[in-house]
Amino acid sequence: MIIVDKALAERATIGRPIRVGMIGAGFMGRGIALQMAGVAGLQLAAIANRHLEGAQQAYALAGQQSRRISDGRSLAAAIHAGVPAVTEDWHLLCASADIDVILEVTGAIEYAATVVCAAIAARKHAVLMNAELDGTVGPILKRRADEMGVVYTNVDGDQPGVTMNLFRFVRGLGVRPVVCGNIKGLHDPYRTPTTQAAFARKWGQKAHMVTSFADGTKVSFEQAIIANATGMRVGRRGMFGPTAPPGTPIEQAARLLPAELFMDGPGIVDYVVGAAPGPGVFVLGTINHPAQRHYLNLYKLGEGPLYCFQTPYHLCHFEVPNTIARAALFGDAAIAPAGPPMVDVVATAKRDLEADEILDDLGHYMTYGQCENAAVVRDEDLLPIGIAPGCRLRRAVPKDQVLSYADVELPAHRLVDQLRAEQNRLFAEAISAVA
Repeated sequence: MIIVDKALAERATIGRPIRVGMIGAGFMGRGIALQMAGVAGLQLAAIANRHLEGAQQAYALAGQQSRRISDGRSLAAAIHAGVPAVTEDWHLLCASADIDVILEVTGAIEYAATVVCAAIAARKHAVLMNAELDGTVGPILKRRADEMGVVYTNVDGDQPGVTMNLFRFVRGLGVRPVVCGNIKGLHDPYRTPTTQAAFARKWGQKAHMVTSFADGTKVSFEQAIIANATGMRVGRRGMFGPTAPPGTPIEQAARLLPAELFMDGPGIVDYVVGAAPGPGVFVLGTINHPAQRHYLNLYKLGEGPLYCFQTPYHLCHFEVPNTIARAALFGDAAIAPAGPPMVDVVATAKRDLEADEILDDLGHYMTYGQCENAAVVRDEDLLPIGIAPGCRLRRAVPKDQVLSYADVELPAHRLVDQLRAEQNRLFAEAISAVA
């Protein structure tokens, strides 16, 4: 990763920046626009947003004046002139021969699925700041990207990408990773946009997004996509998620996880609440050679057999340019599914649900997400939470029960359902093999 800065500097020197089209201009999109404005070798050529004002504001925050475009010709003219372009029509960005990478930052699922499929079909690298889409249909999207010869990846900077960097580092030392962990400050599955409204206002975020952080849906998606990238599993539905006294060093807090369940086998993904440094990530690894253990003890990692490696922060939009450069210049994904799904995120009733209710979106009032191993999801026909929004309940579901496909009627003609069905067919045999 350290070579990325030199590669970008070279692209800047020769006047061939990586040209990026960004879809979405919300809280994170604005941060990305600001960050990319200061990175030589990258050009945020255009932003598409459902509301044009959001795209204009993102460029304005970065000190740039944008130009509204309405067709492919005007987009090409703006890019060649070095003028930031804004539009409400994301199709123009995916179709443009002048854009190398599509960066998806909406946080949506159905909308984002359409965008990412179009980007891949147009042979553009697809970079996502969207664990929810990846955790629902990432394996099939990765397969499509491979077939088209482009990179499909979630971003560095968000916790899954940071964890994957650490995983690769630990594995490169010859230490076998057995836990990929997330450090959380709070987990309460019954939080709602009402309870999180004040926090959301303080930080200028949307209440439902903040709720998904608090109710466990977000960490479930984050750990699911790490499992899908590493081949790990979960030790139980919902993960263990032990709570440590506030400020407990992660080296100590990690001991609350049941080592007997992960020392052998493919390892697990999980999280700890209350540990420090939060909101960092950690990887537990082991190594058998006694001499290497002696060296690790000398280097202050302890006597083993488990060694704790950590990254004390994740810097979200600050690190997105590195992901783009890794994809476009080196064909390297920060984090992407390695094959079949290992872990899914299933919809669980946040309250007693009544027949004929329509399920609301992630981070709202009706459901929260829990990790479950993909083989169990298949065998029990459980409903992924990424599929749940918009579904009509066929019958009542009590609080804290996981929903199944039999409990709901799916909305008609959704792309995400088609992708999910294709993914299930494609990886059916592989899921059976790891059950």
